[in-house]
Amino acid sequence: MPDSRSATSSPPGDAPAPRSSAFPKRTHVNGELGPGDAGKAVILNGWVESVRDHGGLRFLDLRDRYGITQVVLDPSRAYSSDQEKLRSEFVVAIEGEVRARPEGMRNPKLATGEIEVAARDLIILNESRALPFEVSDPDAEPGEEIRLEYRYLDLRRKAMQRNLATRAAVAHSIRDYLDARKFLDLETPFLTKSTPEGARDFLVPARNHPGKCFSLPPSPQLF
Repeated sequence: MPDSRSATSSPPGDAPAPRSSAFPKRTHVNGELGPGDAGKAVILNGWVESVRDHGGLRFLDLRDRYGITQVVLDPSRAYSSDQEKLRSEFVVAIEGEVRARPEGMRNPKLATGEIEVAARDLIILNESRALPFEVSDPDAEPGEEIRLEYRYLDLRRKAMQRNLATRAAVAHSIRDYLDARKFLDLETPFLTKSTPEGARDFLVPARNHPGKCFSLPPSPQLF
């Protein structure tokens, strides 16, 4: 999500960090890999949902808007970035190989629950400071003030992601329905001009005319 924070503030969330000179572009999204992809070399990008240390191995849940993929890290292996630094909401790139999970360790609750990715390399793309609330906890319900203050984090929560996806799907369905019946999709500024009747107009910068603005009509309900 875009971060609109002031440059003078230091809120938690995405802290500036050195970027890798070679940004590994993903080959797949989290949530799409399955048993048929076993043996494939893949690159995944996403947020760190959680890190679990099981002695000889470290397990990382990698999340994006499409789902979660389990990544296996070898504590004895030297990766491009220090795996000891990992914590929730770090943005990372993983290069590795897809393999089937051992019998008894599969997770039927996940679309990717039958596979895992054995990491060959780990690159931290962006670090995260301590969070004001747990983004990955589905039962956590932060207060409204804290949610609005850290909106860029709030929009990562599963409930908010589901709301945004539902809203987009409904809007897409309505537009498809009307488009199929030859309706034109017009915005209010195309239909009328601003009138000086005392209401406060919204001024919008004009991209093609630097330094100038146009005002949005205050009464679109006329239509």
